[in-house]
Parts: sequence; C-alpha cells; structure tokens
Amino acid sequence: MRHVVSALVQNVPGVLSHISGMLASRGYNIDSLAVGETETPHLSRMTFVVVGDDKVLEQVRKQLEKIVTVVRVDDVSAQNFVERDLMLIKVAAARGQRSEVRELTEIFRARVVDVSADMVMIEISGQEKKIEAFIEMMRPFGIIELVRTGRIAMVRGGNHQSRDEDEGPFEHP
Repeated sequence: MRHVVSALVQNVPGVLSHISGMLASRGYNIDSLAVGETETPHLSRMTFVVVGDDKVLEQVRKQLEKIVTVVRVDDVSAQNFVERDLMLIKVAAARGQRSEVRELTEIFRARVVDVSADMVMIEISGQEKKIEAFIEMMRPFGIIELVRTGRIAMVRGGNHQSRDEDEGPFEHP
C-alpha cells in the first residue's frame, strides 16, 4: 500500500539528512520526497511516499516522532487530499514534429517553456498517472532529459493546523 506522509519539521541544517538516514537505516525506502519552507519561515514540510502495509506506516510514524526536529507527522493519504508532481522534460522535436508535440502538450494541459532548433522543453504538473502517461506519449519523439519533483500533497478543505500548533515547542529566531 502507498502512503503519503507529511512531516512538519524545524527548518534547520541537517534535518533532511537526519530523517532520510533514519528511514534508510531501518530499511524503509522513500519512493518520493519533496521538502520546502511553509507559510512559517522557521518550519519546513517534508512530503514523502512510502510503500508498505499499515504496520510499516505506523513504524515510520513512530520513528519520525522520536526525532527532536520533527514537530508533527500526518498520514495525508488517510484523508481526502490533493496530490501533485511537477516535471520538466526535453523532447527531441524536428521541425516536422513540433506541431504534434505542441498538440499533445495542450491536450495534457502542459506548456512549452523553451525551444531550440532540435528540442522542446515542456513543463507539466498533475497526478503521477498523468505525468507517467505524458512521458509515454513523448517517448516516440525521443526524450533527451527529464527531471521530476517529488510528490507534494495537501489535505482538502478546512482540515489544517492552527498557527499555534505549527509553532511547536521551540523558540523562534
């Protein structure tokens, strides 16, 4: 089973290394990872995807909660949530193929962000299955390079933490 986990962490040097190292040392594989500052500058949100049963999820949660720099851990996938992935892809596109590449780009609601004599760079965001489908449609043209973010996710609606809960038990700079 695939779990999307969100960890609110103190925005301090080494927190990413500490958390990923702890998970790796216990044999848990991170399928996807994205980290970024939150609306509160001293906090970052780590969103990662782990695969395993509920027992694995519970162990990951317990291990994360033991880390001093971790403020809160949530299993986002247990709630109603929105999930997105972002990708930049360079596709070989000779002059005769550009219109077909552009048409597919529009169908997938992506956008061309750079063009050169023999390639097109496209930006696309959406659910993982949409990104995967777009990659498959671009393969016949020749994928030169691609880069993807990890998944990011947010619970739908009014389910959010109050600012006081986010601030946690540490002092602010």
